[in-house]
Amino acid sequence: MSSGSKSRKQRGEQDGPSPAARRKQIIVALVIGAVVGAVIAVFTQFWLWVPAGLAMGLATGAIMKPPSD
Repeated sequence: MSSGSKSRKQRGEQDGPSPAARRKQIIVALVIGAVVGAVIAVFTQFWLWVPAGLAMGLATGAIMKPPSD
């Protein structure tokens, strides 16, 4: 069996990012979404862009792969 065909668990690698890294990614994405929503709301004078920005940030944070520790 070559080393290229071993599974990740056999090589000792982690399955994914740590919960702390995942939590940090979601928090950062929510903050960025809040800022984007607030900026768009200020420019358009329509406050409902703030929750839309939060939703965008949450979706982006959930989709993005957080950095591994």
